[in-house]
Order: sequence, then C-alpha cells, then structure tokens
Amino acid sequence: MNALNNLKGIVGSLTSLTIALIAFGVAAGIVFGNVPFVGGVLDNLLAFVNNLGDSGLVGLLVAGWLISAAE
Repeated sequence: MNALNNLKGIVGSLTSLTIALIAFGVAAGIVFGNVPFVGGVLDNLLAFVNNLGDSGLVGLLVAGWLISAAE
C-alpha cells in the first residue's frame, strides 16, 4: 500500500510540474512570441480550446479552470 501512495505522489508531482511548464509556455508565448524553448505551446493550447469550443465544452472547461484556480 505504501508503494501505491508513493506512486500517487510521484504522478501528482509530475502533473503539477507539467501544468507549471504549460503555464510558463503560455506566458512566454504571450510576452515573447514564439520562443524556441517552449515551441508552439500557445498555438497548441489555442487549437485545443477551439476544438473544445466546437464541441460546446469550452464553457465547462473554463468554469472548471476558474474553480480550480480559486482554491
């Protein structure tokens, strides 16, 4: 059971790191344009949101993001 808790902690840490890197990529893309290190993170994120918007899920996504950011 301890190994499962350790794995859960590692996955949680990796997820947090990934989210932080995506946020960094978006911020760098907005401020500096297309930065070589982060590539097209902003373009990919905008394409993803547009695809969700075509499916009608963008409102749900934004609401969930705002709720999680407020905590």
